[in-house]
Amino acid sequence: MESHKEKILVVDDEASIRRILETRLSMIGYDVVTAADGEEALDTFRKAQPDLVVLDVMMPKLDGYGVCQELRKESDVPIIMLTALGDVADRITGLELGADDYVVKPFSPKELEARIRSVLRRVDKTGVTGIPSSGVIHVGQLRIDTNKRQVYKGDERIRLTGMEFSLLELLVSRSGEAFSRSEILQEVWGYTPERHVDTRVVDVHISRLRAKLEDDPSNPELILTARGTGYLFQRIIEPGEE
Repeated sequence: MESHKEKILVVDDEASIRRILETRLSMIGYDVVTAADGEEALDTFRKAQPDLVVLDVMMPKLDGYGVCQELRKESDVPIIMLTALGDVADRITGLELGADDYVVKPFSPKELEARIRSVLRRVDKTGVTGIPSSGVIHVGQLRIDTNKRQVYKGDERIRLTGMEFSLLELLVSRSGEAFSRSEILQEVWGYTPERHVDTRVVDVHISRLRAKLEDDPSNPELILTARGTGYLFQRIIEPGEE
């Protein structure tokens, strides 16, 4: 029986980029569909139901930010943004809207392929050391189910993207222990930061997690900032511990 091919939607208004990525990604075993503008991207996404979206920012009809916003209303699919914009703030905008990572144009196809593999691997990953054998962690009103990769606050399910969950899972697996931004980027995203700005990916995801999980995101009690280091999850007290 043929194994399931992971499907990738490539969205870019430059035909040459679509052709290059379709060829290269197909050669390494992905099923690839493409779209040339934002409106076509949404239509193709709903028909094809891809496992990951590679999304250019600057496009006609609807830009990548608009597409990302629309996708996040209906799906937690991994999104990697392609951006030619020089301003760091513009790159961060895509992350704040729900993208999982970004690659700056002009980019090496090999770099993008590595990012795709890393994101898909983390989204599918289960079983992190330091997690109880039951796979369920209770912290106050939060219930984190690492088997189903779901989070509940009281009776309400909190929707997290795959990368958001992987980040949360890493932090709670070693609760009370501070991680540097570089460590988090290596553990969750699978690459070493080459520039200081790369670690902003971590900051934005932490901010998104706090907005979803904390009672008061501006005064977090769960995901804490380790001054001069990075971040940590409050120490989880196991039953029987003092």
